Amino acid sequence: MKSETAGNAQSNTMSSEHSEGKVARIIENQTAKLPSDTFLWAAGASIAGSLLLQCANQKHASLFVGQWAPTFLILGLYNKLVKVAGSDRSSSQTQPGNTQSFVAPSE
Repeated sequence: MKSETAGNAQSNTMSSEHSEGKVARIIENQTAKLPSDTFLWAAGASIAGSLLLQCANQKHASLFVGQWAPTFLILGLYNKLVKVAGSDRSSSQTQPGNTQSFVAPSE
């Protein structure tokens, strides 16, 4: 009996839909406009800039600029997630008369 109640509570929790806040939706709408390779180029540029600063014997500046690369890559990952499974997907799918269908990207 306990396991049935726990199972029902878990399925109710999983089936309840959560919505994004207004700020998150605005950020997602803006970042979805950027191509994904923008963030890869930014990460590569920060690595190259860090290398140039290292060669110019500016160690602290080199470390500072070099630490931007993982941030750009994480922002690129967020950008990709927004495009594939962001709140804009769930809100556009629930609107009446929507004829778009979601197609998962192939690897």
